[in-house]
Amino acid sequence: MNIKDIIEQKLENVILNVYQLRDIKLEIQENKTEFEGDFTIVTFPLVKQLKKNPESIGVELGEALTQQTELLESFKVIKGFLNVKVKNHFFIDQFKTVADQFSNIEKKNETVMVEYSSPNTNKPLHLGHVRNNLLGFSVAQILEEAGYDVIKSQIINDRGIHICKSMLAWEKFGKGETPETDQVKGDKFVGNYYVKFDQEYKKEISELLEQGLSEDQAKKEAPLMKEAQQMLLDWENGDEKVRNLWSEMNSWVYKGFGETYKRLGVDFDQVQYESNTYILGKDLIQEGLDKGVLYQKEDGSVWCDLTDEGLDQKLLLRSDGTSVYMTQDLGTAVERFKENNLQKLIYTVGNEQDYHFQVLFKILGKLGYEWADQLFHLSYGMVELPNGKMKSREGTVVDADELMQDMFDIAKFKSEELGKLEHFTDDEKNINYERIGIGALKYFMLKVDPKKKMLFNPEESIDFNGNTGPFILYTFARIQSLLAKADFIQRKTEAIDLSQSEKELIMQLSNYKPTVVRAAESLSPALVANYLYDLVKSYNSFYQNNPILIQEDENIKQYRLNLSDLTGKTIQKSLQLLGIQTVNRM
Repeated sequence: MNIKDIIEQKLENVILNVYQLRDIKLEIQENKTEFEGDFTIVTFPLVKQLKKNPESIGVELGEALTQQTELLESFKVIKGFLNVKVKNHFFIDQFKTVADQFSNIEKKNETVMVEYSSPNTNKPLHLGHVRNNLLGFSVAQILEEAGYDVIKSQIINDRGIHICKSMLAWEKFGKGETPETDQVKGDKFVGNYYVKFDQEYKKEISELLEQGLSEDQAKKEAPLMKEAQQMLLDWENGDEKVRNLWSEMNSWVYKGFGETYKRLGVDFDQVQYESNTYILGKDLIQEGLDKGVLYQKEDGSVWCDLTDEGLDQKLLLRSDGTSVYMTQDLGTAVERFKENNLQKLIYTVGNEQDYHFQVLFKILGKLGYEWADQLFHLSYGMVELPNGKMKSREGTVVDADELMQDMFDIAKFKSEELGKLEHFTDDEKNINYERIGIGALKYFMLKVDPKKKMLFNPEESIDFNGNTGPFILYTFARIQSLLAKADFIQRKTEAIDLSQSEKELIMQLSNYKPTVVRAAESLSPALVANYLYDLVKSYNSFYQNNPILIQEDENIKQYRLNLSDLTGKTIQKSLQLLGIQTVNRM
């Protein structure tokens, strides 16, 4: 229980004793150093019930807290707000408790699967995938820290018309080239042919438009599209030549994805493939038809009528028997719950798919799966650049690998400009550039609430001041430098008379666990990122206002070193929840 909880508990008892009112919770705010007192209690909710002015209520509560508890050193009422100064020993006791917060994780005995990434094998990962991966991985880390057993999962969309487009383009225009012969990363190599297909397809559409066809007719009649659709049918029918080409091109892509994931610092416990799960989805369609939950039209297509749910009619199987995304998502969900003892399944997917997941969850419920209400769509906003949106078919996406390299280069330039790494070896410098650059990218992405769309600016993200990854990393490095200079060894100390900035820092450290709990409940790494920023600001205020290495009183010096050490550990642990690695020197 932190100090805020103690105040809340004692305040409830006082309100009951003084006013005979039960279950009244007043807002308690932590004060910053520039405010008088440690906490502010907002008294206004009692005004209407007691028919008294807030100033007199504040005085009555302050006097009662002083007389009935051992909590307060002093209090002051300012415009109806009750500012209280808590006795020193509560903060001393709090610091002792906070020191054990990383070793005491209460297990929930619940398993949560977090799905993220789930790319298509027709193009490399781009900026949008970066936010997806970082968000999903961080949510998994936070849930684990909150006591859940977590399975990190992805399904790879390795089949479908989009895959056939890149396959067909390579077959027609590739001239036998491979990633090795062209010295191009495998996923980038295949993605180039997806762009090539679109370019050639548009040429064919233009020619058909000139012949007098409508735009819709031209798109359907274009030879390339017809060939791609035939290739998809051949694939589903097990055509050996098509299957071999598909396997080879996908292997190029997987190798490329692996390199990107490694540098991005994300991984997976389970991987599924749409090419396996789409058949299971088809079995479910038949099950739904047998139960009367789904219906078949005259052309053979299968649908689910969700109009009574406020939605519409959803296609689940095309008239030619081929499946759609919804089909494989049904099959995948069933398989995951069959193979794992899950209490929750979280899909990390952009908000343009909100409707898709509403429909998916409703259909699974209609099919009789009781766990349908344990499914959750972690919907997040799109990432935009200063120069607008990305379009993968036109080849105007921001490639994830190029973005990470850009972040490395910017970190290198800024570090050299500041002249901070002059005595480092080249290897040490490169580790620093990598961790600062990738850390800046991750922090900038994750500090924004997932629901909000965001504008990503690489230069702004790598600023060494403000609410940025480099600023957090610099504070951690400063703490490590301080501890090294002091030849720090953790020792027990006697209680000291704490300054206001020391109290504020202890309060911030005690907020780590509650922040993790709230972040796990809301699936928002932004809470951890912004907690980190507040913690770092508190530490810097403490560092500037309290001499450490030159402190003559050894007990006070050791206490402040212990406080610095725990702050460093809390920063490092919080950064780990965001997938960010630390550096000891900057």
